[in-house]
Amino acid sequence: MTGSEASPAFRLAYVPGVTPTKWVRIWNERLPDIALTLVAVAPGEAPQALRDGVADAGFVRLPIERTDLSAIPLYTETTVVVVPKDHLVAAVEEVSAEDLAEEIVLHPLDDTLGWQRPPGLPATERPATTADAVELVAAGVGLLVVPQSLARLHHRKDLTYRPVTDAPQSRVALSWPEDRTTDMVEDFIGIVRGRTVNSTRGRTPAAPQPRERERAQRGGGQRKAAAGKATGKKPRGQGAGGTKGTKGTKGGKGAKGARPRRRP
Repeated sequence: MTGSEASPAFRLAYVPGVTPTKWVRIWNERLPDIALTLVAVAPGEAPQALRDGVADAGFVRLPIERTDLSAIPLYTETTVVVVPKDHLVAAVEEVSAEDLAEEIVLHPLDDTLGWQRPPGLPATERPATTADAVELVAAGVGLLVVPQSLARLHHRKDLTYRPVTDAPQSRVALSWPEDRTTDMVEDFIGIVRGRTVNSTRGRTPAAPQPRERERAQRGGGQRKAAAGKATGKKPRGQGAGGTKGTKGTKGGKGAKGARPRRRP
């Protein structure tokens, strides 16, 4: 490698609440020579980060503008309301948006649920971030409705959360620029979709290991023997009865027709 050549690397963006640990571990096991770098981005900035080449692919929250970005939806999150532990909502298993009608519900500027009309009563100001809104909930200013992963991310001992049955839900997807579907992007798509290391899709499958080659060779020998039986051909060194024959004497006679030796 010359000084001008850079080691291959794959940059993976992710938005708050998404935990890419499992997929990163599989990448490191399968492609140890290609470093994977994680890039944290805000939900609203993730699509543009991919377009600008800040990352090769990324976990984003839908919806996004998909005119130039490909996306594979992965899962949908439960929506929850974050409340103080001594709040009445903490005493029930779940609530509806109507149950929050008389509550002040904070609506941060980085909201990912895409409400047509947020539930509850609006606060005097919208918090800048979800993290700021969580602090306000802890201060008793209002409640917060978010995807469950964000409630876990900003967990506090004095707060808890409950599912909201009829709220919009957040969908997480793997996205990348359509015009930059590189081999490394294909590799990561395969990992996320659960393809095995020897999958025929995407990159060239890995060469079989020595034990696998031995099993394949033994299997090939067994298939040849089975094919020989089917066609009536005898393996070399076998007599008419399927057992090894004895060398015949001159004239082509076998052991059965040989003359007995005379006693001296």
